[in-house]
Amino acid sequence: MKTLIGFALAVVLAASSALADSVFVVKYASRADKKVFVVPYASRADCVIWRARYASRAKGPAKWFFADYASRADLKIFYVKYASRADLKVFFTPYESRAGCK
Repeated sequence: MKTLIGFALAVVLAASSALADSVFVVKYASRADKKVFVVPYASRADCVIWRARYASRAKGPAKWFFADYASRADLKIFYVKYASRADLKVFFTPYESRAGCK
């Protein structure tokens, strides 16, 4: 039982890095923590992301604030051209209540 709880906790912590609070877009794929592809429909996305205007509002899963500097970001992403090259497929929503991951 303890092993199962420990494994579940490790999975949750690993997934939380994909759901970071502040994000910085890098110019080169080699510098990115995650490669991201933006899909046209929410049903095709791994995560539905809400873009926060202020860092203080980006608390919780799938709520991102785009930082001006890489040093202030929890996650560095690179947008890829093809879905097959992405680590994470996202859809940006204008509604905070719709943010979340599968």
